[in-house]
Amino acid sequence: MAVIQDIEIRDSAARTAAAAEELQDVQGERMVLNMGPSHPATHGVLRIVLELDGEVITKADPDVGYLHRGDEKIAENMTYTQFIPYTDRLDYLAPLASNVAYALAVEKLLGIHEKLPPRCQYIRVMCCELSRISAHLLGLGAFGMDAGAITIFLLTFTEREKIYNLAEAASGARLTTSYTRIGGLMRDIPPNWCAQVKQFCDEFEVALAEVETLLTRNRIWVDRLRDVGVVSKKMAIDYGLSGPNLRGSGVDWDLRKNQPYLCYQDLEFDIPVGSVGDSYDRYMVRQEEMRQSVRILRQCLQKIPGGWGNEAKKPVNVADGKITLPSKQKVLSSMEELIHQFMLVTEGVNCPPGEIYFGHENPKGELGFYINSKGGGTPYRLKIRSPSFVNLSILGEVLPGCMISDVPVVLGSLDFVMGECDR
Repeated sequence: MAVIQDIEIRDSAARTAAAAEELQDVQGERMVLNMGPSHPATHGVLRIVLELDGEVITKADPDVGYLHRGDEKIAENMTYTQFIPYTDRLDYLAPLASNVAYALAVEKLLGIHEKLPPRCQYIRVMCCELSRISAHLLGLGAFGMDAGAITIFLLTFTEREKIYNLAEAASGARLTTSYTRIGGLMRDIPPNWCAQVKQFCDEFEVALAEVETLLTRNRIWVDRLRDVGVVSKKMAIDYGLSGPNLRGSGVDWDLRKNQPYLCYQDLEFDIPVGSVGDSYDRYMVRQEEMRQSVRILRQCLQKIPGGWGNEAKKPVNVADGKITLPSKQKVLSSMEELIHQFMLVTEGVNCPPGEIYFGHENPKGELGFYINSKGGGTPYRLKIRSPSFVNLSILGEVLPGCMISDVPVVLGSLDFVMGECDR
């Protein structure tokens, strides 16, 4: 018993010494506050170690990795197609867009990313823009609630439910969609899907105007956001920020414009850019991005090959039997097609040796996939460039000088998701 007590005393002394060593640099009245990883304002398992002088933050150290699942290593043990459902779990607020980003990376490795059927390209763009609206709506709703505007959360989630209905109609799932396939799509959209998208656009524009009426000129909202969490243009570039956080700092960079893919070069839309780089600028950029997404959706509805009901039966997959699965009818009636399907499913698409990187303009920023292939149906190495991980790296620069009550505002304006940050 005495030995056990002695061990406990020594362990307690070691912990006390470690805590004292951690605090030895803290001068005067400063204290260390542990925020997270279960704090509601962090919207996930993010931990921030804050050093405070009264209520003013003097130092901030973000601690990530609590949600690490080893996605990149998992990809090395799966075929390219089998990894598609894992991309749903990256930015799970925009799974359709993450599916498209990964598929385009593999298609670039195969050399077919510019040969996708036009109908497939337009459907993918509509899925990406619906995902952008959905992700921004959740970010805005949670952002508003963190700042005390609970009504905004109810409005934004009402509109998000409509997007979930559209995702369910197209893919059969509301959240983890896995709708995209290497070389195309799981299936064509239902006959009435485009009509539902048009109805959503009409209703959403009204709801977005109502949200802006409640927030944009609201004195409390403006005072909470303006000149808080300022990120200069140079700082944004130095830290590698992307997406709305980069454009909010005055950098006119959007991969849909600067490095166009799919059919974005055939569509007209504007890129909103901020001037100050504060939380209010980032809020305004996302508001305008949703409006531009509606503009893109309306153009896609007008230009989509095959029409709303696919009367002309336009293809949605590349015409290459070594990449896409044969039709069910052929599998059931032809031994060769049955063998071919078996080989594709078990061994995967045979990608050539080489390495590629593809960056996609996701709602949170540039979602990039680096693939190193030695041939065969599985990648030798796969690296995911997570926009949330990069965007959170700037907290150590932005938070010092802010009040502790400003932390939820800064975090909400950065709009991150820990699923893709930790991977």
